[in-house]
Amino acid sequence: MFPKRRCRPISGFGDGTADHASQTLISVQKPEKTAMNANDDLRRRMRRDAAAVFDAGLAAVSAEAAVKAHFQRHEDILAAGGRRFNLNAFDRIRVIGAGKATAAMAAAVEEVLGDGVAGGSITVKYGHGEALKRVETVEAGHPLPDAKGRDGARRILDIAEQAGPGDLIICLLSGGGSALMPLPAAGLTLADKQRTMDVLLACGAAIHEINTIRKHTSAIKGGQLARAAAPATLVTLVLSDVVGDELDVIASGPTVPDTSTFAQALDIVRRYEIASKLPAAVMDHLRSGAAGQMPETPKPGLPAFAAAFTTVIGSNIQALKSARETAVRLGYHSLVLSSMIEGETRDAARFHMAVAAEIAKSGLPLPPPACLISGGETTVTLTGRGVGGRNQEFALAAALHLKGRTPTLILSAGTDGTDGPTDAAGAFADHTTIDRARAIGLDPARHLVDNNAYPFFKQLDDLLITGPTGTNVMDMRIVLVE
Repeated sequence: MFPKRRCRPISGFGDGTADHASQTLISVQKPEKTAMNANDDLRRRMRRDAAAVFDAGLAAVSAEAAVKAHFQRHEDILAAGGRRFNLNAFDRIRVIGAGKATAAMAAAVEEVLGDGVAGGSITVKYGHGEALKRVETVEAGHPLPDAKGRDGARRILDIAEQAGPGDLIICLLSGGGSALMPLPAAGLTLADKQRTMDVLLACGAAIHEINTIRKHTSAIKGGQLARAAAPATLVTLVLSDVVGDELDVIASGPTVPDTSTFAQALDIVRRYEIASKLPAAVMDHLRSGAAGQMPETPKPGLPAFAAAFTTVIGSNIQALKSARETAVRLGYHSLVLSSMIEGETRDAARFHMAVAAEIAKSGLPLPPPACLISGGETTVTLTGRGVGGRNQEFALAAALHLKGRTPTLILSAGTDGTDGPTDAAGAFADHTTIDRARAIGLDPARHLVDNNAYPFFKQLDDLLITGPTGTNVMDMRIVLVE
């Protein structure tokens, strides 16, 4: 179930490292301390407000609520994704799927259908499982795939291949589904998939580019799961973690027609100059496919999709709209910038801080107190060997543009509760972050170059730790300007 008030920094407020004034002159110390305390009070309030705005966004896309809004049973009729199905027409109902939020989705499906569920299997990230009554749960690696994920994907594909015309298959997909279904195409190994993901994550490729290559090195993605399930009826419910909610990109589109090609996959390899870094078997596979020596992924119009129905039940824009409503209730003039922010994380941070500076200077596009909200998924091109994620990197890059400005606070966090290979959802930064960091010997610019935002914010007690949230609709960024 969706937890209440999960949002909190990793410990305390994180102001124990402030640069205190000299205590030589008591008459000077007292007013400085008063000013410092007032500034701390302001930061505390802004952090509470940002956390409340983030919480509201999460609540709007709770996996349980999203499923129940689009998946309802009325006696023998199942209303799913805008369509109605007579349950008496099916011999068996099974549940499959993958993603960070899929366990919460499956729990809601079990609650709606009860003993009508005849089993199934889903794969989730380690630590994101829930106790289910009828559906098997496999926990596996993310973002780098592992053997558990491969075996879980094989189980999912087996269930689809065993289905007949009297079966109804409910497929549940959410962010992370691609990494959690790493079933290699014939001739490739899990090690090939792992090395390919290492390279793709490091080169700065966008998610749709990464997933184009994933689909063409997989035995299950890019519509191939739907092809395996035909002629069964296939209903897919999707929590979108992709800009624009493109169905063939979310979880690499296992149950929808694929519009990408082997040739496009090769173009991406050339664009990022990574051919020499990818396994030789992967390059041979892509070249053979582009030469027409192996079948393409299933394309639109094929019979395999005649009884396949897909619905997006939750998306980033829903979260942002709800977050904005809460910001307004808290007394902020609020604006949703976009749910489609992409590109290099540091560039996105610079843009957000430029808008915040304009608000402080001219009152445009909003007068202060203001709350800017944006979503989407940016990309980090790795230049160092540090630990962090795109949201922590966003907060650190933004902080470098804030020193000495009007009181401003940023919260950037992943709606799934994880940011990169860390236990943090994201981080807070504000107009005092750089001074506080330097006061304890941290070099903010060095940490940014090293992609090492996690230890930076951990030492400042400015990480946001939520644990698994039970949903996943990309990131939320909240900028408060006093």
